[in-house]
Amino acid sequence: MTTLATEQSQVLVPGPMMLGPGVERYRVTGGGATVLALAAGDELEIVDPEGCQVCELIAFDQTGTSNPGLLAIAAGNGNGRVPSSSKPAAVSILSAGLHDSRRVRAGLERVGIDMAKVQAAAPLRLFEVDTPPNSSARVVAHADVACVVAAPGGAMSAHGGAPPTDLVAYVHRSKPDGVDTEPLLPTPLADPSQDFIVLASTARAYQVSVGDWFQVVDMEGRQCSDFQCFAVADLEAGSELGLDATITRSLMGASCPAPGLYSKFFNAKMAPLVEVVQDTVGRHDTFNTACNARYYEEMGYPGHINCTDNINGVLDPFGVAARRGWEAINFFYNTQVDDANQIYLDEPWSRPGDYVLLRALEDLVCVSTACPCDVDAANGWNPTDIAVRVYPAANMFKKATAIRMTADSEAQLTQETGFHPRTSALTRSFSEYCGYWLADHYTAHGAVEEYWACRQAAAAIDLSPLRKYEVTGPDAEVLMQTCVTRNVRKLADGQVVYTAMCHPTGGMIDDGTVFRLARENFRWIGGQLGYSGIWLREQAERLGLAVWVRNSTEQLHNLQVQGPNSRRILDEVIWTRPDQPTVEELGWFRFAIARIGDHDGIPIVVSRTGYTGELGFEVFCHPSDAPAVWDAIFEAGTPHGLVPMGLTALDMLRIEAGLIFAGHEFCDETDPYEAGIGFTVPLKTKEDDFIGRDALFDRRDNPQRRLVGLELSGGESAALGDGVYVGRNHVGVITSGTISPILRKNIALCRMALPYNEIGTAVEVGKLDGHEKRISAEVVRYPFYDPDKSRVRA
Repeated sequence: MTTLATEQSQVLVPGPMMLGPGVERYRVTGGGATVLALAAGDELEIVDPEGCQVCELIAFDQTGTSNPGLLAIAAGNGNGRVPSSSKPAAVSILSAGLHDSRRVRAGLERVGIDMAKVQAAAPLRLFEVDTPPNSSARVVAHADVACVVAAPGGAMSAHGGAPPTDLVAYVHRSKPDGVDTEPLLPTPLADPSQDFIVLASTARAYQVSVGDWFQVVDMEGRQCSDFQCFAVADLEAGSELGLDATITRSLMGASCPAPGLYSKFFNAKMAPLVEVVQDTVGRHDTFNTACNARYYEEMGYPGHINCTDNINGVLDPFGVAARRGWEAINFFYNTQVDDANQIYLDEPWSRPGDYVLLRALEDLVCVSTACPCDVDAANGWNPTDIAVRVYPAANMFKKATAIRMTADSEAQLTQETGFHPRTSALTRSFSEYCGYWLADHYTAHGAVEEYWACRQAAAAIDLSPLRKYEVTGPDAEVLMQTCVTRNVRKLADGQVVYTAMCHPTGGMIDDGTVFRLARENFRWIGGQLGYSGIWLREQAERLGLAVWVRNSTEQLHNLQVQGPNSRRILDEVIWTRPDQPTVEELGWFRFAIARIGDHDGIPIVVSRTGYTGELGFEVFCHPSDAPAVWDAIFEAGTPHGLVPMGLTALDMLRIEAGLIFAGHEFCDETDPYEAGIGFTVPLKTKEDDFIGRDALFDRRDNPQRRLVGLELSGGESAALGDGVYVGRNHVGVITSGTISPILRKNIALCRMALPYNEIGTAVEVGKLDGHEKRISAEVVRYPFYDPDKSRVRA
């Protein structure tokens, strides 16, 4: 995390990754590769954040000749060595046809290096298979080279093995002159047809053809860019109909369109002009005009340069009439509405290289600005440049937003799960969840039918985004025993336990399951993006434990098959070895090493777990096998009423079952008792110390709030954040609510102050401001459906 510190103040700014003059940072994806240009004297530093990840470097000189002698191990750094003459793993990566390989091969071909030369390359190998986390190594370039940096590793089988993990590459330039004043633009997404800079405090007009893609890039971070466009056909007809923010908000049902189903900007005729395809920031302004002379005059700065005048100037050649205040979409501008209904601003969330990628739905005349405001926080007090790139229509870019595991992590675009080829053929309604696209509901069924299928027959839901980490090594048990609340020493091989993971304060980091694969092998599966894995790695380092925590999320995707018929369906398609339980024999919170079909079938892990309150299972496989796994399960399941299920139905099911969800029933200020999972904290029987233990003793003995069930009158659901009252006294807050189809009741989960959590207590759920409208409610037993869990244990 970047720190801007002075004697007067200390401000932590995680956004701009200030690496210093001449330092560049690149991510090398596990199992993938990237190509970097190094000049003579440059140093390349490779860091292995998770440990155990081999790195291979292949260097080519300006003639396209490969020679490991072009790179030299820096004195005292790393354990690089030249391997034997066997085929380098990097060659396999470049031959695989994956996204990384296609991009790297194209980059090498541009500098005259073909695959034949790569096949003959001799790599330099860094690290070993037992390298500790955060190991680093440096090499120095003896000449100008094109360097392939590979993080080789094959697909991890569902039956085990080491997942390939990411490497981080830092380039330390030997001649950094100008680098600190000339920001490094991110690599183009493709070969641009237009590529220009909108200088700070200026605007630029440009034309884009229908189907073309165009990218607005914040070069240095925290810089606003007003955007407006017109259909060429409208201008030729004498109609100046630009993007209309009010129409757009009304049609999209959101303050700003985003990648996904509701992604278009419209003009006043309700005609779509552009579509948002990718967005790495997700916070923009559609309420205010572009800054104008009047704004600065009333701030006390008459004559200040402004975006409206700049837009007027560049649109004049197109015959567009000048305006006193331009309606515009202000990308990266951070505005919000407070409780007093006042629109306020703060510094943008955008970081260097963040962007919005749009697609033209008409032939367009566009204008982009680099806002000149330097009198408030709109541009972080420092106006900078904006870049614009236009890509021909022949390219193809997938819809994506961006997530960061932590504030200072690399942004990662939304991915598709291994089951996406099947789910996307059945619905267009997807939501981003933990970095992946998941179906909300399916076109042929709808949420209610999917819900009933799960309750009465069977339903299958893709929950691949759940974060998975392989925890291995001599001290794996010690680490897990220290970092989760349950007593993992009691776990047998093949057993699963649901548990909480807490801060020292007792507040929850995450909830999840621990799978014990062997004495020194565990798998942690949690839902909170990925910080739980980072936390485990941090604690291992703090305690000096011999253990590795490696992210296997991209290697294991999972399909939950839930419902009364789930056992019968999976028993028809899953084969297990004689030493493993069959599907019929598999006990609650147990798992088996298995295959689809027979002993030569697709390797999977099947567990008797789920998130619905019904009898159910989870099937884990490698993403490349996911379509075939889906096909096999649905071929067997369709006669038994199996249907695909989306997130909307899942939410109804889990609320009925009293199952908790991050950001609703718990956060880092909520302990497991307050979240309704106090059973995961065996303070009496777990003798070993664990993180948060002392705080949880105190919280258990001095409770303030508890999770309770509510039954509401009428048909208006309670929603997250609704206040719960007794008279004027605010005694609780709704965490989740739904209308239960099977119970025919209006139910909700609520975090309630202790004196009011007794069953039968009458309360009111506040709507509007909490006092203008009240819904009568009563505290009831929960889980609402099957409170004794007879169905899930069946």
